[in-house]
Amino acid sequence: MIVLGILLAIVVGITLGLVGSGGTILTVPIFVYIMGVDPIISTTYSLFAIGVTSFIGGIRGIITRNVDIKKALTFGIPSLLMVYLTRMFILPLVPDVFVIGSYSIHQKKALMILFAVVMLGSSISMIRRREEQIEQNKEKEASISKVVVDGGGVGLVTGLVGAGGGFLIIPALVNFFQMPIKRAVSTSLVIIAVNSFFGLLGDTEKFDRFDWQILLSYTVAVIVGMFVGFSISKGVDGSKLKVIFGYLVLFIGIYILLSEFILQKF
Repeated sequence: MIVLGILLAIVVGITLGLVGSGGTILTVPIFVYIMGVDPIISTTYSLFAIGVTSFIGGIRGIITRNVDIKKALTFGIPSLLMVYLTRMFILPLVPDVFVIGSYSIHQKKALMILFAVVMLGSSISMIRRREEQIEQNKEKEASISKVVVDGGGVGLVTGLVGAGGGFLIIPALVNFFQMPIKRAVSTSLVIIAVNSFFGLLGDTEKFDRFDWQILLSYTVAVIVGMFVGFSISKGVDGSKLKVIFGYLVLFIGIYILLSEFILQKF
């Protein structure tokens, strides 16, 4: 199953290179369901693997002048602050078991359910959004308050479920700034990298529990896949990729819900 996980890591990297998102939203399920990693540790693994990969992709975007540093800071600063606060102060307060009436849900199960709900919401957004609408508009400025609130929301999701937030960041950059999709991809990678690294700062006590062989192998595979994605993206229609990826995320989200609510009972 480790080999399968590594092969899927290449697919994860390709999605990052093609559409600038999907890294962590696919990485957590791969670690949990394919590689057998504990759900809590898998969110930290995800932050590390996607953080390193996005950092490398972001540096490439800066070198090619395809990153809007000003907008990355405007969106990224409130986002990274919320990531750090969530991992350091909010997540430790989450109870090990949620009790709702006569039902009890373990924290790990609740985490995967939350993750699946986020996946479903983001998949619908990607399926409905068309790049043709994006490319027809010029980039513009947005209300600072809206950008700050949205950035904080992305940071909260990143901190809770270990998702870098590209599936939320790109729609925000597109909707608020009317940024072309390829520019949004590079800018998103910079924000994801910063968010992921700040998220890791809140999880340093887990480092001694890492299986570095698995984590580093996965990370290298994602990086390789990302550069494959960069090469493919030069000749592929980005709007069609978004829709296809949206359906993939939708399928995985449904699978997680079925797994947590139905399959585990058999």
